[in-house]
Amino acid sequence: MAEHRLPGTPPVPLMLRRSARARRISLRVSALDGRVTLTLPRGVDEAEALAFAEDRAAWIRGHLAQRPDTVRPEIGATIPVEGVARRIVAAPGRRVLLSAAELAVPGDAVARRLRAWLTDLARERLTAAADRHAAALGRRYGRITLRDTRSRWGSCSAQGALMFSWRLVLAPPQILEYVAAHEVAHLAEMNHSAAFWAHVNRLYGPHAAPRRWLRGHGAELHRYQFDR
Repeated sequence: MAEHRLPGTPPVPLMLRRSARARRISLRVSALDGRVTLTLPRGVDEAEALAFAEDRAAWIRGHLAQRPDTVRPEIGATIPVEGVARRIVAAPGRRVLLSAAELAVPGDAVARRLRAWLTDLARERLTAAADRHAAALGRRYGRITLRDTRSRWGSCSAQGALMFSWRLVLAPPQILEYVAAHEVAHLAEMNHSAAFWAHVNRLYGPHAAPRRWLRGHGAELHRYQFDR
């Protein structure tokens, strides 16, 4: 990909991507992080693609304006942990401490410390959920990997390895629980057939509500910029 900028105040970064499958120039504004991708077919000149984007500048900026503001996790900011808003405060010791309304973080590099702590908490919660659901299913999984994925909340490989987004620990516990059950169910059915959903229903229960929550609120979990 090549990066360009859409003129204006402020300028908007544009990622240019060539695709052999593309039949026309297209624009996409990511609901997760606001990244603007301009896809063009092979053979189309970059200048033509950039002119296409400039003609649609109002559309791009309109979509970006609808996104919730990003939050840098630092002292005084508020972030959700397991679905509950917690205010970040300074901690006198060496450990991150969680209370009903606060998240106490020691030292400098608050965002980095928080990301590490949240990843550890996510691993603990997801491992417990995966163990429980795998035992109920009568299957074993290979390992659990945590990533900061943009396009999916979890996955299950053909070898039984599970992958999850650590950001699930920001969501209410039932959302994390549903995603864990969903991926464990793939140990029995590597598809989204009726048989697969029957496993999900048996492991988790009625799942329309968490699926609806992820569609409506999942992108909000990416508001929190721990690495910028």
